[in-house]
Amino acid sequence: MALISIALKVALGLLMVISIIELGLVSSTVGWLHQTASKGFIFRYGGSTHQLGGTPSDFLVNQGHTSNGAAGTAFVLIGIGGVITLWVRGNTNYRTKSFSIYVYYLWLAFQIPALLLTTSALGYVFYVTNAREGQTIDVPLAVNLHGSPYPVGSWTPQNWFAAVLRLDLVDGRNDILTQLYIMRGWQYNLIPFFLTQLLETALAFLDFSKWRRAGGKMSGHSQV
Repeated sequence: MALISIALKVALGLLMVISIIELGLVSSTVGWLHQTASKGFIFRYGGSTHQLGGTPSDFLVNQGHTSNGAAGTAFVLIGIGGVITLWVRGNTNYRTKSFSIYVYYLWLAFQIPALLLTTSALGYVFYVTNAREGQTIDVPLAVNLHGSPYPVGSWTPQNWFAAVLRLDLVDGRNDILTQLYIMRGWQYNLIPFFLTQLLETALAFLDFSKWRRAGGKMSGHSQV
C-alpha cells in the first residue's frame, strides 16, 4: 500500500472527526439559544432586578450556519464519500468500471469547492467576531427595555454573551460561561479543520496523480 494512499486515508479519518466535533459544537450552541437563552436573563442594577432579552435585535448567526455547512459538507461529501470512493476504486471484484471512475472523479470534483467553503467559514467567522470584540451593553438602556431585544449594534453569539457576563447576573452565569466556551470552541476548531482539509485535498490530488500514472485501473493491487 502506497504511502500517499495511507496518508490520504488517515487525513480522511481525521477530517471526519474534526468535522463531527464542529457539527456537535454548533448544534449545542443552536439548541441552547433556542431552549435557554431565548428565555432571557435577570440582572441587578440600581438596587433592583431587571429582565434582559436573551438575544439582541441584530444577532448575527450566519457564521454558525456557514461553519455547520462546511462541516457537514466535509463529513458527508469528502469523508464518507471518500471512504466509499476509495473502496470502489480498490475493490477488485467491482465490475462496473465506468461507474467506478465516475464516482471517483465526482469525489475529486467536490474537493476544491468543499475546501473553499471551509476557507470561507474560517475567514467569515473570525472577521465578524473580531470586528465586534469588546462591545458592551449599555446597562441603563437595557433596564428601560424591560426584556425587549437589545437594539444597539450588531452581535455575534461570542460577543453578545461575553457582554452579558459583564452584567451583575442573578443566576445562570456558569451556564453562559460554559456555552461561551463552546461557541469559541467551534470558532477556533475551524483552524485545525481548515488545515486538515487542506492536507486532505492535496493528498487526494497527489493520490489521483499516482493513480493516473499507474494507468488509472480500478484495482486494489496497485493503486490503493
